[in-house]
Amino acid sequence: MRADQIILTGKQYIGTPYVFNSPPYQTKTFDCSSFIQYIFGVHGINLRRSSRQQFKKGVPVSFKKIKRGDLLFFTTKARLNRKGISKIGHVAIYIGNNQMLHTHRQGKKVMISEINPYWKSVFVGAKRVV
Repeated sequence: MRADQIILTGKQYIGTPYVFNSPPYQTKTFDCSSFIQYIFGVHGINLRRSSRQQFKKGVPVSFKKIKRGDLLFFTTKARLNRKGISKIGHVAIYIGNNQMLHTHRQGKKVMISEINPYWKSVFVGAKRVV
């Protein structure tokens, strides 16, 4: 399944350092959206560079119906009070078992995180692009 291949590709980069605004199409460092753009791009799915642009692609999915490979979008403290798409400040890929693969400031590297109450509280939406 294509989603499984994308997730396997992403897992190869666990531990890769997080650097905000990392350049696209390279693997020395990632930010959340460059990581997603890269691992999907390896498998022929072209996504734009920012999480807000990535949110424009795919089919909306409710949180209760997410599947492996779906993109999860979140807001951040800095974007919490914004409206619409400008509220989005983080993207991750759902890998099953209530877990997501992503990179962000707090973790400072590509990692797997549980979708805990904090992440659920800042969840904005999910998209299926696979």
